[in-house]
Amino acid sequence: MNLNQFRNMFPGEIACRRYLEKVIWPNGRVCPHCGGLKSWLLSGPSARSGLYECSDCKGQFTVTTKTPMHSTKLPLRTWLLAMYFMINSSKGISSIYLAKWLGVNQKTAWKIGHAIRAMMTAQDDTVGLLGGIVELDETYLGGKPRFKQGVIHPRGKATKKACVHVAISRNGPVRARVIHGDSYAVLSSHVKKIVAPEAWIMTDQLQPYVAIGKHFAGHERVHHGIKEYARGEVHINTAESFNAVLERAKQGVFHFLSRRHLPRYLNEVAFRWNNRDPVEVKRNGLPKIVMKPKPILEQLEILLDHAVGTQLRRTIRGGVATPQPLYCG
Repeated sequence: MNLNQFRNMFPGEIACRRYLEKVIWPNGRVCPHCGGLKSWLLSGPSARSGLYECSDCKGQFTVTTKTPMHSTKLPLRTWLLAMYFMINSSKGISSIYLAKWLGVNQKTAWKIGHAIRAMMTAQDDTVGLLGGIVELDETYLGGKPRFKQGVIHPRGKATKKACVHVAISRNGPVRARVIHGDSYAVLSSHVKKIVAPEAWIMTDQLQPYVAIGKHFAGHERVHHGIKEYARGEVHINTAESFNAVLERAKQGVFHFLSRRHLPRYLNEVAFRWNNRDPVEVKRNGLPKIVMKPKPILEQLEILLDHAVGTQLRRTIRGGVATPQPLYCG
């Protein structure tokens, strides 16, 4: 679906609200306050569009209540267009260009982007344990240090860059997380949480993986130090490909990824990676499996399926944070 077709599908607020209600409430309205299934539409001069009242808790709500669009002053069409741009972008989109395309200021676009990434993060939490052949690798993300005459800055490990662990199933989903180093204690605990015990893992020569591999069905390694990158089906090229996408997103789009917000950026890249389907094509007369993105509306439905309960609010300093529930002692 191209941009013109997408715009024609959502010509105004009524069409946008009907679409959101259809996707977020596929089996009928659900009160976001108490989970009640019975509610009625409020109408009148003081009632805003799409306002309902719950029969059980008497709370009022709309389709955007307790979602990243909660209490938004922006048109719903602006939000849907932002989702369209972020889902379709191959490596991400900066808040500056998102602001230009949406007709809002940069600070608003930055907040919209993080709100959508929060929904992508919620979708990532439903991936479950990785199975089959699982490739494990680490990469280090961060900005380049300032140039100093005669000083050679180290790369990756032992620098202030954030260590990102990538676990990815062959032709399957990926899990990318920020971890506190690549020691056995850190890696072992992390890998056991995201990889099924019956999986066959592929790694490089990092020493902690020798002991970690004993907890899984099988373990094979490639030796990058002697220029060995593949030995038959033994390789971590899929994980390296994902790492390359992360690096291109950092270098070519965002330029700087803060540690505080890095997990959301990782889940944005992972969302686009995970929402692809294998398609058989012919290259030079030979069949080949390539991964192609799901249709835009299907990805939009997957994204909005995790909207309720995912919230992001402005902080007093202009940042964003997840609101904490009120404590009632």
